[in-house]
Amino acid sequence: MISVPGFLLRRLYVNGSLKNATGGFEFELRNSLGSGYSQKVWPLKVDGDELQATGSYFIVDGKETAFSEVSPDNTFSLEVNKTITIWIDGVALEPGVHTIEMGFDVPGIGTMRFDFTDEVGDE
Repeated sequence: MISVPGFLLRRLYVNGSLKNATGGFEFELRNSLGSGYSQKVWPLKVDGDELQATGSYFIVDGKETAFSEVSPDNTFSLEVNKTITIWIDGVALEPGVHTIEMGFDVPGIGTMRFDFTDEVGDE
């Protein structure tokens, strides 16, 4: 299987987009690498702590999809040059620097994982 290094996947993250939002926190991904789809999204980790997939969502063109809904029969597409929002319900981040880890399964490639570090300001 092909392996995509984490440092390349990290380029999906839109720097400075990590912030607290109504009812939780969010960040943006922008795909400049190539179109693809995922058949499973792993729970996010924040500073090493795993979050529930049922409270984690992709938002594309105003449509929310829970991480837990992604499956081989209900894949999630990440189109080139498309920005998506990842929203986590019920979790607010303390001001300061945080490391977020994300992973997903891509057919023909396998599990792809990456992390990024960014700062949440006082709001």
